[in-house]
Amino acid sequence: MTSDAKTPGSPTTAAFYAQAAISFAIALVALTIGIAVLPVDPWVRAFLAIGALYTVTSAFTLAKVIRDRQELTAVASRIDRARVEKLLVEHDPFRPGAL
Repeated sequence: MTSDAKTPGSPTTAAFYAQAAISFAIALVALTIGIAVLPVDPWVRAFLAIGALYTVTSAFTLAKVIRDRQELTAVASRIDRARVEKLLVEHDPFRPGAL
């Protein structure tokens, strides 16, 4: 296997990245406007705003943890694959005493 082979975790396209960023921005703006115009007391509005902020930051943290774990698994898999390739290249079944 060559080093330029496609891996399952190849980068996303620019269009997908833009779609994700735009949909996140729209959802965040809609939530903010909804909380701002909600006909409730200011302390209820503040509680909802803090809850929304906590949800957003938790989502970013979760996404980072998942990405880090996936990258770690991919690196370990590449190292294992390289070790197996090295063993296969070095193995000569016709060498005397190879078995």
